[in-house]
Amino acid sequence: MKKILIVEDEPDIRELLGNYLTHEGYGVSQAEDGVAALALFAKDKFDLVILDIMIPKIDGYGVCEVIKKQSDVPVIFLSALGDEKSLIKGYDSMADDYVTKPFSMPVFLRKVHAILRRDDVSGVVKKSSLLSYGNITMNADTMEVIACGKNVELTAREFDLLSLLLKNPGRVYTREVLLDMLWDYNSFVDERIVDSHIKNLRHKLGEAGSCIETVRGRGYRIGKNEG
Repeated sequence: MKKILIVEDEPDIRELLGNYLTHEGYGVSQAEDGVAALALFAKDKFDLVILDIMIPKIDGYGVCEVIKKQSDVPVIFLSALGDEKSLIKGYDSMADDYVTKPFSMPVFLRKVHAILRRDDVSGVVKKSSLLSYGNITMNADTMEVIACGKNVELTAREFDLLSLLLKNPGRVYTREVLLDMLWDYNSFVDERIVDSHIKNLRHKLGEAGSCIETVRGRGYRIGKNEG
């Protein structure tokens, strides 16, 4: 069971979030201020932190800074501050997402699901640090990719995309599935962005990139499933 820490000083919002996330099957812990949040974080292992910015004792920025120094657990900021300066400060604090109040609960839940799925993908890669297919070798620990004996520089998104394909040779991924797994939920993201990333990935991999196959009418895969 995925565990989520909710840090929110408004009891109604904290309870609402807790009820919805519990109903979705997550384990939930709650804190109403920054000191209590860090105490809970030190005692337990969480998969996601939902963090209000304007909380007592230690504000959300301070809590996020401490968490990110200790862990790579994703953080979603909640705030009534929706101005550009606040958003930039939030993302500069290494938050994974920034949600302004009031917000749509169904959309917020999709954001939570997307971030946790993305973390699952990263976790799969970390558990198997060396992946290879044909003339491509990837080291997930060092973020290095070698194709036909040459080092290849990839963006973080390209790296995650290649990791997923390498981990599951023969499996066909539709554009919709790839968007859902590797991009944060955003209804304005066009499926063609997947095609663009695949094109760039093939180009960077050179001759080795030919193993990324287009399955007409379905999606993409690396090689065929030999099982």
